[in-house]
Amino acid sequence: MNLLQVPIAVELFRQWRTARGERETAARRPFSRRWEELLEATGIDSASDRRDAEHDARELATAGWITLKSVPLRPQLLERIAIPLEQETGWCRAFGYVAPTDDTARLLREFAWEPALAFLTTARVTLPLADLQALNAWLARPAPAIVPVPIKERSLEIFGDEKRLDGLLNSSLFDAGRLTTAALGCFLASEPLGWKRGPATAVGQPVLILENAATWHSYDQWNQVHGHFSAVVYGGGNRFRDSVTFLSEIFRELGGPRRILYFGDLDPAGLRIPRLANHRAVAAGLPPVEPHLWSYRQLWTFQPTLPPPTEVNSEPMTLEAADLAWLGKFAETVHPWLSAGRRLAQEHIGWTHLQRTHATPAEILPSG
Repeated sequence: MNLLQVPIAVELFRQWRTARGERETAARRPFSRRWEELLEATGIDSASDRRDAEHDARELATAGWITLKSVPLRPQLLERIAIPLEQETGWCRAFGYVAPTDDTARLLREFAWEPALAFLTTARVTLPLADLQALNAWLARPAPAIVPVPIKERSLEIFGDEKRLDGLLNSSLFDAGRLTTAALGCFLASEPLGWKRGPATAVGQPVLILENAATWHSYDQWNQVHGHFSAVVYGGGNRFRDSVTFLSEIFRELGGPRRILYFGDLDPAGLRIPRLANHRAVAAGLPPVEPHLWSYRQLWTFQPTLPPPTEVNSEPMTLEAADLAWLGKFAETVHPWLSAGRRLAQEHIGWTHLQRTHATPAEILPSG
């Protein structure tokens, strides 16, 4: 496996490097982290992403890159993940990590760095000198004004490897006050979001984001008839957190910004996605991501019919107060249910339910 393409491996090695990558004495015990804490640090919280992460972890363990410890008496649940001592050299090689030496420090002090990398004369960094010099050579090239391009295109230009610059973003090279993507004339390109424009009668109406594909199809079909939303957008689960800025492209197609409404699963992961996406949207100058409360209230009508939760193959995600607060006043209603480990899948509000609704436009789209 390519460790650079496995999110939990990237985060685990980042923590290893921070904890003891520059230690002069050899460690005596393997470096390990709690599984749930590693998932949280990696930003993995949706059910599908957690399943993918567990699959990756078990493949890494089979290949000998890591060892896994299960929860006592519950072998299907992971408790800890560790890098064996004998594999640390292999991990360093896979990530291109070279521990700093006195010779490296001298070279960093004496090298003629471009202004954007001048901090290297006094900073202690744990990156291959060849990478730093490649960056310097690119910055020193005689060229016209930089035209911003996606980060993978710039990485390929600088290193001949389209993924290398992504890997460096989590290093001390990009700490506050040091190198920036702007200095390299590149940016993180938002992954496109699938969407369908509403009918002509919906011009100027809000856009609605749906967490899952099945619900997106049903809401789009419903919207084509009733025209409640100017666009119905597929958020793609956890992907929406990073792709929310793509809404600026959708707004350009629609003729300008408008309210952003969101409807997803009623569980901790389903609430965390829009809450974190909201922070990124506001930081990017977009409207806030609001809950589509009509949909959530419709979903809530199904809770009395559900059986008690059954055993699952992963630890339940902790309900955070900030995620719950994103629901506004509706949070008071659902708090006891969610705190008890219950959940409601948004697919309850499918085509059958939607086509039977007799709600008025004012009920479905209350004023903001």
